[in-house]
Amino acid sequence: MKKFISMLFAAALVFALAACGSKADENASIGEQVDHEIIGIDPGAGIMKAAAKAKEDYDLSDWSIVEGSSAAMTATLKKAYDKKEPIIITGWTPHWMFNAYDLKYLDDPKGSFGEDENIHTIVRNGLKEDMPEAYQVLDNFHWDTDAMGEVMMEIYDGTQPEDAAAAWVKDNADVVSEWTKGVSKVNGDKIKLGYVAWDSEIASTNVIGKVLTDLGYDVTLSQVEAGPMWTGVADGSLDAHVAGWLPITHEDYATKYAGKFEDLGANLEGTKLGLVVPKYMDIDSIEDLKEQ
Repeated sequence: MKKFISMLFAAALVFALAACGSKADENASIGEQVDHEIIGIDPGAGIMKAAAKAKEDYDLSDWSIVEGSSAAMTATLKKAYDKKEPIIITGWTPHWMFNAYDLKYLDDPKGSFGEDENIHTIVRNGLKEDMPEAYQVLDNFHWDTDAMGEVMMEIYDGTQPEDAAAAWVKDNADVVSEWTKGVSKVNGDKIKLGYVAWDSEIASTNVIGKVLTDLGYDVTLSQVEAGPMWTGVADGSLDAHVAGWLPITHEDYATKYAGKFEDLGANLEGTKLGLVVPKYMDIDSIEDLKEQ
């Protein structure tokens, strides 16, 4: 009997402590709830530079920005979201996670993340003379966030990127015909496109790669980091990329290689960068991260 009573007492004590802990969690600041961590992506990304600026602008000296990758960030988000736990990430649109989860941007009254960006098509110098057909397609390439989102969600749901791209190209022949209007087919000409492992760029690069393949090109898609992607176009080891986030995210690379590439303009308008949280979190602004 004494042993049974002791067990009951121990169980009650554990329950009481758990209840106290739960109450403490509810009363904790946002910073305490997430261990003062913002889940970021690869350190070379412009959004990480903007996040560091936000940390300074909003006097968040006790916060850290966790470096990783886009895949690691979304995996961490899913884990927290499934448990309805608090989390803060560096986010951008277009991205499939805004279709998969109920998320919101934190207001940025100090403008640390800048204005909305566009995604540009960047080609090596001389491509127009060497590959006029491919140049014309790349120059004509333009779509919107809804179209990109369709491809991204297919990939997110498990379809291979090349298959998702092929399906979209088939289902949107009218759009593709605008990109290829007046373009002659070629016979196995080699072209190499670079891209970063962001879901948006995986989608766009596979789509334009499929279009060029259907025109007779021997297309190689090379996944690299942002720096090598811009370097490759500048030194000619890559022919093009359709992943230039400007004027902020890739500003450093565009400035560094000015004159060594040709900017064909935006292939998608209206991207956005910022700090993102699930809508179930009771926070609306980056200013709210500052503990009083």
